[in-house]
Amino acid sequence: MLTCKDINLYYGSSQALRGVSMAAEIGKVTCVLGRNGVGKTSLMRAIAGQVSPRSGSIVWGDKEITGMPAYARAASGIALVPQGREIFPLLTVEENLKSGFAALPKKERMIPPEIYDLFPVLKSMLGRRGGDLSGGQQQLAIARALVMRPRLLVLDEPTEGIQPSIIKDIGNVIGMLRNARTMAIVLVEQYFDFARDLADHFVVMDRGEVVLAGPPSNFAEADVRRHLTV
Repeated sequence: MLTCKDINLYYGSSQALRGVSMAAEIGKVTCVLGRNGVGKTSLMRAIAGQVSPRSGSIVWGDKEITGMPAYARAASGIALVPQGREIFPLLTVEENLKSGFAALPKKERMIPPEIYDLFPVLKSMLGRRGGDLSGGQQQLAIARALVMRPRLLVLDEPTEGIQPSIIKDIGNVIGMLRNARTMAIVLVEQYFDFARDLADHFVVMDRGEVVLAGPPSNFAEADVRRHLTV
């Protein structure tokens, strides 16, 4: 289980997160919602170890990881699919997938066959450059994270800028991963309909703070949506 408690994060003198608390459980999808600029990505970067909170704590399993570097968090089973994909455009699909090996011990450095069950299009494109995939780049980014055998999968706006058919495929994959009950999933989204169909728990943010938190059944749709509209 992931537990974040009272996270305060600053960039210089600007405060991005204000006392943020949240949790994510194995076998469930925790969906972090909010409009642009409210601190969702900052929270994900703090969980992954890319930025350091000024105060608060982050616990993964039974270990305090607030001061742990990003590479150690990856080795402990935390995988981040960042906003914007960040695949390697000049590397092949296979090479991109193998870049996930860095967090694994040598004996585990193989691409699990389930990756191609989840993303069959990738198997036929292993020799193509990542930058040539167009709409398939998000699938590659998620697949690369899954190569790490994560116990916590953090997805930062996976539907951003992709076509509806691929959004549906990604939703199906997230549902299958949740149902396998081997990992906790934190999903950052702006699109309520996509989040509603997947989330076991909502964390709604506004201006760097959590303003609503709990199972979707606890809230009227209008109460959530008013924090998503500009």
